[in-house]
Amino acid sequence: MKLSSDFVGTRLKDYTCTVNARWTMNCAASIDDPNPLYFDDERPGGIIAPPLFPVAVTWPIIEHIGDYIEAETFPKEVIFTQVHYTEHLRIHRPVRPGDTLLIKGSIAAILPHRAGTHVVLRFNAFDSEAKPVFTEHIGAMMRGVQCSDGGKGGDTVPALAGRPGSDRSLWESNIFIHPLSPYIYDGCTNIHFPIHTSVKFARQVGLPGIIHQGTRTLSLAVREIIDREAGGYSSSIDVISCRFTGMVLPGSAITVRLNKKKNSSEGINLNFSVINAEGRQAISDGHIQLKP
Repeated sequence: MKLSSDFVGTRLKDYTCTVNARWTMNCAASIDDPNPLYFDDERPGGIIAPPLFPVAVTWPIIEHIGDYIEAETFPKEVIFTQVHYTEHLRIHRPVRPGDTLLIKGSIAAILPHRAGTHVVLRFNAFDSEAKPVFTEHIGAMMRGVQCSDGGKGGDTVPALAGRPGSDRSLWESNIFIHPLSPYIYDGCTNIHFPIHTSVKFARQVGLPGIIHQGTRTLSLAVREIIDREAGGYSSSIDVISCRFTGMVLPGSAITVRLNKKKNSSEGINLNFSVINAEGRQAISDGHIQLKP
């Protein structure tokens, strides 16, 4: 199969949803994060959603991406080869219960890669006053799909800034992944893909069994880093980004490592990685930027 980068710039159909407290609270509970910012609805200003909540907002588009791409000639068969490969999330302000969000999307980049073709979608979320809430660049690796040209759009998507430059860690946190965690996360976030909940399906596509959701692994890492480096104040997050580079199996443990911390005029930059039970990087090039 081949995919042309001429589809870069193709728009996606608009998507609208309304956020409620049950959804945001469930998402926080599904990652075992008791932060009062997500649950104490008596606090001034009310509660906010956890930082990775936007991936649940945009999931219905990803799940039915073939119906959203506004190009009749786009080869829909390549969609079935995709796996989540990169994530870059800029949070303009936290999502709050009561928000009605308008999501405008487009194909931002199609790039050749040694493992296939890297396709990046751009989602811009706006509230009811047309003010930006978040911008997500979500990258899929189309395994075995050849980019039929040199690619386009690479200069328009944000670079991943998380390379630590060394193997040292400033601190580590070990987290056990309960065998039921994928099912709880699936139900609480409405992010459903059968490789995470169906042993039969997972084995049919060549996996050893169900695998832990990459976005839940990332959420756990963000939870640990914000608790340790920002006193739990997740509203200070400006950017979260990473690559998903390895599997995590339920019933095993992961290790979150903070590799580097650096202050700059743009804020505090935190580089991290997540290591699976086999000692391989499940998440690499992890980066969180906190507001000044």
